[in-house]
Amino acid sequence: MKKLPKIAEIDRMLIQALNRFSLPALQLSLGVIFIWFGALKPFGDSPANEVITKTVYWFDPDIFIPILGVWEMAIGICLLVTPLIRVGLFLLALQMPGTFLPLVLRPEICFIDIPFNLTLEGQYIIKNLVLIGAAIVVGSRLVPLAEKRIR
Repeated sequence: MKKLPKIAEIDRMLIQALNRFSLPALQLSLGVIFIWFGALKPFGDSPANEVITKTVYWFDPDIFIPILGVWEMAIGICLLVTPLIRVGLFLLALQMPGTFLPLVLRPEICFIDIPFNLTLEGQYIIKNLVLIGAAIVVGSRLVPLAEKRIR
């Protein structure tokens, strides 16, 4: 029975380490993903460019896609710079609904069989649910502005 207290101590230490590093890791990974994926767009190297062009056909892709890429890079930079996290989350909240447009406007691109059998493009879009969840966690850990002024 002596092993149980040792396991419990290791468990406690591991959880403390996770608590200490999880939010910075999440913030860093979100920032890197948005910068990386965003940077691909202006150079025409993003695998999403074709889906974007087919979905948002009413905008000139030579203008819209680079702007979207810069927008996404701005989100990433803001998420990496702590005083700008709120701005990044705001920009993300404006951008993210558009990422789901292909599911509605171009389901033939996203689904093999609706609603569960996704194409690779559909999987790429659905993974944004994880980014939204991560952004919610990052935002939930911010100190409210009113409390910052009191300190």
